[in-house]
Amino acid sequence: MIGANETARVLVQALPYIERFHGKSVVVKLGGAAIDAELDRALAQDVLLLRSVGVRCVLVHGGGPQVDAMMRRVGKEPRFENGLRVTDEETLEIVRMVLVGKINRDLVGTINRETSEEPVAVGVSGEDGGLLTVTPRESSLGFVGDVSMVRASVLHRLLDEGLTPVVSTIGADAHGQPYNINADEAARAIAVAMAAEKIVYLTAAPGLLGDVNDEASLVPRLTSAELRERIQHESVSAGMIPKLRACADAVDGGVGSAHIIDGRVAHSLLVEILTDEGIGTMVKREANW
Repeated sequence: MIGANETARVLVQALPYIERFHGKSVVVKLGGAAIDAELDRALAQDVLLLRSVGVRCVLVHGGGPQVDAMMRRVGKEPRFENGLRVTDEETLEIVRMVLVGKINRDLVGTINRETSEEPVAVGVSGEDGGLLTVTPRESSLGFVGDVSMVRASVLHRLLDEGLTPVVSTIGADAHGQPYNINADEAARAIAVAMAAEKIVYLTAAPGLLGDVNDEASLVPRLTSAELRERIQHESVSAGMIPKLRACADAVDGGVGSAHIIDGRVAHSLLVEILTDEGIGTMVKREANW
């Protein structure tokens, strides 16, 4: 238990960040590997605290491990090409069921149980209200799409009503056909369309590591150009590349900063946003730390 002096220091340190981010949008992407009942409760508390001080949070979630588990339960083996799920018609239905019907509802319920006010979290699929319009990727991937348009007004209206959107990453093409979307890319597209102040990726890793075998080798800050150079020279783990590329694209697209932090650490979102030290890796377009 921390003492009164330490508590006061943390609160005083948070004040300028609260003032700076009041009224600003923050997109938080929760990866499926970081989804856990107790940690989700801590994240819900973080989101509610940020909301209470005027930060406009949008939570975007994936669910890859959960989809894999459900597919295997029905006797279907997951297949991937270049890190993307091969999504035939049956797989698409499983993805929709898990993301929209299970994970999204669980996250919404967790947030609403943590508030003493009226429920504030609202579940939104990318199919709802034309939020995420997609175009198909390669035909070999089946129903996998890239975001071509984000109807950001849907999210802004919910936020204006004091609600917290929780977005599942299923979109639809111009004809209403649903598509599976990579959640990292969906979160990036949403953050850019909303002109967000920050995008934060909650992962099952501390952030970008200088040595993938050493969690103490965290890289705390770098520019998008430096990040792209690391990706090009393959000095990062393959599984981290989509998130890193999304971070670079986000800040180059106008988002103030991108962060990769450890979703396995309770309240890591608050630590990253409201303290000087932070907890993960921050990416900006220019080195104006």
